[in-house]
Amino acid sequence: MTLSADKRCALAMLASAERNGVTQPLLAAHGFDASMIAELVGRGLAMIAHEKALASINVAHVRITETGCAALAAAG
Repeated sequence: MTLSADKRCALAMLASAERNGVTQPLLAAHGFDASMIAELVGRGLAMIAHEKALASINVAHVRITETGCAALAAAG
């Protein structure tokens, strides 16, 4: 599986966040747009977890999957 430099950087950011994941606004602030994140999710390299932060606030975190970790390691 070939990964572009941007996708490797996004996966590295997700990997460094471990189980906490990263919110979409933070990913966007680092230059990773929603379509790229959607592609990573679609390829099984990342997942989106929805969590309730407060009674009426839902927060989505993007997390790397085991497949994403393996692809990142293989990309070197």
